[in-house]
Amino acid sequence: MKTIKKVTSQKKVNSSKLTAKEFITILTSLRSKSIDNLRFFHYGNSTNKALGIRMADVFATAKRFYLLPLNEVEKLLDSDYYEARLGAVSIMDFQARDKKVTAERRKELYDLYIKRHDRINNWDLVDRSAPYVVGGYLFDKPRAILYKLAKSKNIWERRTAIVSTYFFIRQNELDDTFKIAEILINDTEELINKAVGSWVREAGKRDPLRLIEFLDEHGATMPRVTLRYAIEKLDKKQKDYYLKLGKI
Repeated sequence: MKTIKKVTSQKKVNSSKLTAKEFITILTSLRSKSIDNLRFFHYGNSTNKALGIRMADVFATAKRFYLLPLNEVEKLLDSDYYEARLGAVSIMDFQARDKKVTAERRKELYDLYIKRHDRINNWDLVDRSAPYVVGGYLFDKPRAILYKLAKSKNIWERRTAIVSTYFFIRQNELDDTFKIAEILINDTEELINKAVGSWVREAGKRDPLRLIEFLDEHGATMPRVTLRYAIEKLDKKQKDYYLKLGKI
């Protein structure tokens, strides 16, 4: 806890030091031999490395670097270090959430996300940034890109497609969540199954009847993990019904 207090109590970084190099320097100073962040990484390869830093420290440092220029954010995305990329998408998320963000900057954040999706290559990197960076940008625009991503061979692009709709759910717009869920309903990857179940569950909080209709149509055939996530907030009688249905 002492480390977190030290980081969060500091003021934002001097503008002359707003660089990817300085960001990584600060992260490196917070390393801990007892932390193995690669346990969070799925489908990794030999180029992925971890510094070993508490997640709270990564987020707090990203908050301090909130004004990092996007060309420097892209340098963080290029890093082999998982925590640097997590910091990059966190900075993007902080900027996208800012009520004073300009339309131009919002588009730049979105464009960077889509252009460098090859570096946004884990479930938490997607979940940390897609709702506001992608969903927030597309809210008042055509959303065809999400349907293209939903059909991608890349698991993280598919996850972006469904996760981005969380912004729409918060605005009580549920159509895209359920439509994309139908595209992904029989995905072979568990991390997509879990995302689909989670997001239809969240949409169901806004429109319970629509969730029931979705479950009535797909409950008997959807992956078991998707079903369990989707029915998590239903009452016991409803849960038992769909769990039994899923065995048919």
